[in-house]
Amino acid sequence: MLPTPKKFFITAGSAEGKNPLNAFDNALLKSRIGNLNLLRVTSILPPGVIYCPDLEIPPGSLVPTAYGYIISDVPGQQISAAVGVGFSQDSFGIIMEFSGNCSSADAERAIERMLQEAFAARNMELAGTKIAATEHRVEKIACALAAVPLWY
Repeated sequence: MLPTPKKFFITAGSAEGKNPLNAFDNALLKSRIGNLNLLRVTSILPPGVIYCPDLEIPPGSLVPTAYGYIISDVPGQQISAAVGVGFSQDSFGIIMEFSGNCSSADAERAIERMLQEAFAARNMELAGTKIAATEHRVEKIACALAAVPLWY
């Protein structure tokens, strides 16, 4: 069993690649998480976790991460990804991810709506948010990715 994470940051990046997997890898690198082994998790931010924007995680670490991404090979297409964290006053938080063919501003608005709905569904008050988003105009093959890595 893994311990409960104590720290997190939010990140987003987009990049081109010669194939879809390299575009994804390059977006991970732009997001500062390209040298980690991501364990995809769902949407709950543990209570008491601390936001550490400059957190450095050792390469090769197994890192619980909530993320969303989109890959496109349609030249000229605009792609975006966003993540958001919603905070409660005295309990756990909620993470939401979004990706699509839209601007980063549209992706951020989608995240805001998703967080409001998630808190309302739990009868919790949304006390604050942090959002990261990226957008990219595809040249050949591109990926837009946004993530919330959690760490110990």
